[in-house]
Amino acid sequence: MNIPVWVWFATIGAAILIFAIDIFVIARRPHVPSTKEVGTALGVYVGAAVLFGLGVWYFAGSTFAGQYFAGWLTEYSLSVDNLFIFLLIMAKFAVPEKYQQSALMIGIVIAIILRGIFIALGAAAINNFSWVFYLFGAFLIYTAVKLSREGESDDDEYEENRFMKYMERRFPATQDWHGTRLFTRVDARRLATPMFFVILALGTTDLLFALDSIPAIYGLTKEPYLVLTANLFALMGLRQLYFLIGGLLKRLVYLSLGLAVLLAFIGVKLVLHALHENELPFINGGEHVPVPEVPISVSLGAIVVILGVTTVASLLKTRRDNNLRSA
Repeated sequence: MNIPVWVWFATIGAAILIFAIDIFVIARRPHVPSTKEVGTALGVYVGAAVLFGLGVWYFAGSTFAGQYFAGWLTEYSLSVDNLFIFLLIMAKFAVPEKYQQSALMIGIVIAIILRGIFIALGAAAINNFSWVFYLFGAFLIYTAVKLSREGESDDDEYEENRFMKYMERRFPATQDWHGTRLFTRVDARRLATPMFFVILALGTTDLLFALDSIPAIYGLTKEPYLVLTANLFALMGLRQLYFLIGGLLKRLVYLSLGLAVLLAFIGVKLVLHALHENELPFINGGEHVPVPEVPISVSLGAIVVILGVTTVASLLKTRRDNNLRSA
């Protein structure tokens, strides 16, 4: 794809404007959003993502459109897993419901910044080192194995990492909430509020998920513009999705297994691509390895099937378990 510079600036500018309006509305009136409010906003964001994909189809062709939709669905599914961790963080820190929107919005902004950095680094690595696909593929397969060992998504506690424990020791803090402020003064002492630690927890979680999501989407498209827009649209409705399907997330007991299969599939696809483009002298004498590559139409179909089977199987299991408990 040959994307003019003005399109890049227009896309980034539009995204900044949308998020700025969202932040302004939340900061002006912290509240617990209604189902109608989040449902309408989510519908607008999803509709905009689909329309954008159709626009890519019209201007750039079906192949790039397929890459965009595959990337968007993959990033959206990984974001849903991210939401489950967000729920645990909110419960761990007992965040009042009316402040959860502000915490989520800041967490999403952090996610966008981190993913933007990783997208740029990934694009630079791919353009200069074809062997980086071996690393991406191996990392995704490793991540898939870790997820599969977790089994069902039934953890109900957030375990703080070493960085969080260090920060809690480093900063004197108050246990009282002071709105959405990160710091406050109590008896002339400057103290961190619980919101400060919630933001840190969300930020470190976003960093870990960015490490997974960017190699995954580069396994579906090598176009940085499609990688960026797929990530932006996946994150735009994340806050609304949190409030709309918070209860449903706990019913997706096979989510980790489904994502493990999805990441393993993309990992294998990356390794095959790396073999096809091979330049490493210790593999086939530095020559390309004649292996089949997975077309984007197959990738898109596999993603839809994996996510669909994961959702249906999870809901059937939770329904069966509920029936057994009530019997």
